[in-house]
Amino acid sequence: MQRIVKDYLEKNDKFAKYNNIKVIEVREGYAVTEMEINENHLNAAGTVHGGAIFSLADLALGAAANSFGVLNLSLNATISYIKTAKSGRLRAIAKKISESKKISVYKVDVKDNKDNLIAVMQGLAYSKDRNTL
Repeated sequence: MQRIVKDYLEKNDKFAKYNNIKVIEVREGYAVTEMEINENHLNAAGTVHGGAIFSLADLALGAAANSFGVLNLSLNATISYIKTAKSGRLRAIAKKISESKKISVYKVDVKDNKDNLIAVMQGLAYSKDRNTL
């Protein structure tokens, strides 16, 4: 199922494709996404735009939440930016930390290629109780 979710997102998430965000790994309750930083990701200050970082983390959250083969949609996501990034690669690692019947909680760490923590996201996902694909 995890391979199906990974392939589905890579093929059908147009926003991620346009922004050069790739799904690297999907396991039950876990996902990794990456983004090679280019000039289109930079804000006016010359650092990676918060929206680009959020999008990277959001895709990891979505992949992890849907990794069980049941459609999950984001209810809420909050992000804290810890450090700026200017170049290289960013990686988002999403892990499920709690769940109930309909709601699950995920933590997403965004790190640079030197393993510096760039941002931390916490997200809630709502289970629609139907197949993802």
